[in-house]
Amino acid sequence: MTSGTTITLAELVKRFGGDIVGDAAHRVASLAPLDKADSGQLAFLANQKYLPQVDTTRAGAVLISPADLEKVAVREGHNFIVTPNPYAYFARVAQAFIDLATPAATPGVHPSASIDPGAKVAASAVIGAHVTVEAGAVVGERVKLDAGVVIGRGVRLGEDVHLYPNVTVYHGCKLGARVIVHAGAVIGADGFGFAPDFVGEGEARTGSWVKIPQVGAVDIADDVEIGANTTIDRGAMADTVIEECVKIDNLVQIGHNCRIGAYTVIAGCAGIAGSTHIGRHCMIGGAVGIAGHVTLADHVIVTAQSGVSKSLVKPGMYTSAFPAVNHADWNKSAALVRNLDKLRDRIKALEAALETRDKK
Repeated sequence: MTSGTTITLAELVKRFGGDIVGDAAHRVASLAPLDKADSGQLAFLANQKYLPQVDTTRAGAVLISPADLEKVAVREGHNFIVTPNPYAYFARVAQAFIDLATPAATPGVHPSASIDPGAKVAASAVIGAHVTVEAGAVVGERVKLDAGVVIGRGVRLGEDVHLYPNVTVYHGCKLGARVIVHAGAVIGADGFGFAPDFVGEGEARTGSWVKIPQVGAVDIADDVEIGANTTIDRGAMADTVIEECVKIDNLVQIGHNCRIGAYTVIAGCAGIAGSTHIGRHCMIGGAVGIAGHVTLADHVIVTAQSGVSKSLVKPGMYTSAFPAVNHADWNKSAALVRNLDKLRDRIKALEAALETRDKK
């Protein structure tokens, strides 16, 4: 790939694949929507409702699937990169443009950083201001630790890890290659483990909660991305495990001893209680709550704001949230729900009366 600010369609195809229809030498410098792109920009079509915009776009080229290209009425004067998955292609090209525009970071340690002599930090790593790396930690090749990151004792960071400002990784945790953790996330805080030690009832009740030591860690595999202010608790005895290529949004809570299967995605504000096992290729919607000690099979989808209180052993889509409705309609529905037990008793009484009548 060239080191300039623009790139030819031929260079894009050489790196990412696809077929060119039109001028392979045309140069583009960025991406834009179909209706706003100009001749120096690349657009993409991934939704059928935007197909008419392909005929009128001023984009220098359009990423498009073979099937959608067959539907394009106007090809004269347009360039196309034909690929089975234009959306994924767009994502990869967007990353390439960011790489072109971002100056390479200079390896080294900021003077304000605190690196314990017992830590091992690769010479190619970039250690920012006020970073702390404790004894026994291993920081791999080309790792980037932004300002204020704290790396606990014995932590291991694989190659090309990027931790954004103020990320904290507690002692003993492991992060695989190319893991990205966004600002304010906490990896390896104590799991929420307390044993009740109370006697008596009511006002006479005495005692306390006894903290259970959390001696496990967090083991994060390669190519995981973790959003800002997300927390992943360490295990009580065994590790909390995040498998490869899991993508976790902002403000997600993952409890101790959970296992999140490979390629699963978890949207913002989801909460997953301890010892829950989520399968591979699952999709967990925003604000979903999952109770502890349950299992979700591979390929399970849980829609936003749903609550999961028992295991979901078959693939499929699951919903328990009530969609938003007009306030007056909600009040009527709520009134019915509150009286369901009375309605049930009335139905049983009617059934019993009918059965008695039929026997006469």
